[in-house]
Amino acid sequence: MASSQHLSAIKGSKVLMVGAGGIGCELLKTLALSGFQDIHIIDMDTIEVSNLNRQFLFRQSHVGQSKAKVARDAVLRFRPQISITSYHANVKDSDFNVDFFKQFSVVLNGLDNLDARRHVNRLCLAAAVPLVESGTTGFLGQVTVHIKGQTECYECQPKPAPKTYPVCTITSTPSKFVHCIVWAKELLFAKLFGDKNQDNDLNVRSNDAASSSNHPEDVFERREDEDIEQYAKRIYDHVFGHNIESALANEETWKNRNRPRPIYVKDVLSDEPLQQNGISDKIPPTDNLSTVSAMAYLGLKNPQDIWSLKENSRVFFAALKLFFSKRQKEIGNLSFDKDDHLAVEIVTAAANIRAASFGIPLHSLFEAKGIAGNIVHAVATTNAIIAGLIVVEAIKVLQNDTKNCRMTYCLQHPSRKMLLMPVEPFEPNKSCYVCSETPLSLEVNTQRAKLRDVVEKIVKSKLGMNLPLITHGSGLLYEVGDDLEPDEVANYEANLEKVLSELPYAITGGSIITVEDLRQELVCKINIKHREEFDEEKEPDGMVLHGWTPSAAPAVENDNDAATNNGASTSSTSKSLPDDMEEDDELIIVETGIETIPAGKKRKLSDISNSETTDEKRAKKIPEQLEDDADVVVMLDDGNENGNNDIS
Repeated sequence: MASSQHLSAIKGSKVLMVGAGGIGCELLKTLALSGFQDIHIIDMDTIEVSNLNRQFLFRQSHVGQSKAKVARDAVLRFRPQISITSYHANVKDSDFNVDFFKQFSVVLNGLDNLDARRHVNRLCLAAAVPLVESGTTGFLGQVTVHIKGQTECYECQPKPAPKTYPVCTITSTPSKFVHCIVWAKELLFAKLFGDKNQDNDLNVRSNDAASSSNHPEDVFERREDEDIEQYAKRIYDHVFGHNIESALANEETWKNRNRPRPIYVKDVLSDEPLQQNGISDKIPPTDNLSTVSAMAYLGLKNPQDIWSLKENSRVFFAALKLFFSKRQKEIGNLSFDKDDHLAVEIVTAAANIRAASFGIPLHSLFEAKGIAGNIVHAVATTNAIIAGLIVVEAIKVLQNDTKNCRMTYCLQHPSRKMLLMPVEPFEPNKSCYVCSETPLSLEVNTQRAKLRDVVEKIVKSKLGMNLPLITHGSGLLYEVGDDLEPDEVANYEANLEKVLSELPYAITGGSIITVEDLRQELVCKINIKHREEFDEEKEPDGMVLHGWTPSAAPAVENDNDAATNNGASTSSTSKSLPDDMEEDDELIIVETGIETIPAGKKRKLSDISNSETTDEKRAKKIPEQLEDDADVVVMLDDGNENGNNDIS
């Protein structure tokens, strides 16, 4: 039974929940049953069929409706006396500003991406409202408490970064199915349906005799007199046949590797027209583009079946035809979306055909989607455990019992005979630019770098500011906002294209610029240090920011599959899970990265000496055995000197 003190703290509170997915459904139910009277929920998502296996407040009839609203209605049916306010919106919208956050006693996060988490963290700091963060991935979970001035903020420590693969592995020497998925998703799909002008490592040079020898055509450009069947055959033969043939010419590449086999349409499907291979000209009429499916088109029913090479080829042709016949207007602007069933189908088929070429086992659409969407299988029980722990910590915060607040980790295997590992929160990181306002330092060539480079590579990408404002001295150099006059917008756009040293208020070595995000109420000062040269491989941005908390070093896979460190700090994570993995529509909700300890730091808590640094203490206090169940993939150009082994 809750004490009267507990009940008083609960009933007098006003709580904001951000996220109504896997954790959010459990959390809202637990808050309501624990006696909370005033709850607000923000979630921008709508309910999908695949959510129903774990987000228990939703039913089949709710598909397509707002998660926040349906969750509210579901809970009010068994707790009609409490107040629940739902917002079907993005937490980064201007309506949810610092003043909005100030009205709450505590904020409870159940988000699925790093950018939104950082945004909420900054608003909570600006509003001086405690934040309880959470996340689950498979059997693993964590709950952390962040109180301004008393504990570290969400951004005080590095966040796990995705596993990365060199471009040469993806384009030339794949040895795992995940390599084929990345190739199909990031290269082939992007070239077929994305912006044709974007750089792409896919080999698009045609060997067609009709092409000029001096100016080989881009094979992905559809010819005026070419029907979709001819175009599809040409693409298939190029990427699965010609490109493999070209690569095989480089004997050095295959000395210690299994040689791939080129695959052409005539080898897999008969010479008869594609219509006689199950790919007819008749396309079922439909106005709902989300229901367009190559599987349904071909009569394939079970997504867990592993298709043969012939079936994968048929799916590839059918999906390509459906894109061009039903979704023609989208072509040129598409990017891969794991919730786009037709996109998943063509990526699965292409990845399997490439896998067959390289002797890699084929996978089902179910498995391929999991890899393509950075997915770990969901465990609903973990969400329930974490939701309960969030409420426990929230009650402590509401009672001002911060000395008993704990970061709690849910483990897959017992550690010290415990599956739940509580750890005392850490003090704020004095070098954190978000909560400690420590000045940053930027090394940059002020005579070559443009203001746009600083805005895109530093201010937005690394500092996570959405609406930045940049000043130097008394001069305003750049601003974003809806209330700007047209001439102001033009002026700031012009500044973006100017070299730093040629701006109206010139930025040179020794300058101090101020960068702020008015919505987040975050202000950073950056000391500029001029530097002439940068290592293109190690410092690809052409500038280096010091004093911020970067993502921990991603695991980098080289050509012989040995994991290596790319030179970045590994002070807080070795095996890491990504923070930007998103909720999957069939398998899982992956709502956070999970912190792990670095190798070589496994010691008992009792062994920690008073002389150790905060980082060392942190490493030893965090649970030891948290496993990475997902391959999260990013292509990394590793500067491989073997420039000739070009399979794309």
